[in-house]
Amino acid sequence: MTVNEMQKLFDAFNRHDIDVIMTYFHDGIVFDTVSGSEAYGTRIEGKQAVREQFEKTWGSMPDVRWLNENHFVAGDRIVSESTFVATQADGKRVHADGVDLFTLRDGKIVRKQAFRKNRPLLDPV
Repeated sequence: MTVNEMQKLFDAFNRHDIDVIMTYFHDGIVFDTVSGSEAYGTRIEGKQAVREQFEKTWGSMPDVRWLNENHFVAGDRIVSESTFVATQADGKRVHADGVDLFTLRDGKIVRKQAFRKNRPLLDPV
């Protein structure tokens, strides 16, 4: 996978284009989310479950976007920096820098580990 392909993936995330997004993921994908009760957050396993999690995020924060993306590819590992921007149902805004660590298998993403700054929510504008 190349930096250009990662940019295309993030562009698809920003369009909420789930069909394009899922073409980048391996059937055995493991996604460790930003939050959860475990040290790794919440673990989502399998392509269908990951798809549903992404759709759930867009349902609860329809304006969610990942901005200022910067990608680094080294063999089967990728680091992506971005700024997560979204509005929750209560009007509170999320605006925080984050990093995703990706692991590849057979040219597809088999693991996605998401990390984001623990910043207080912002008041509605």
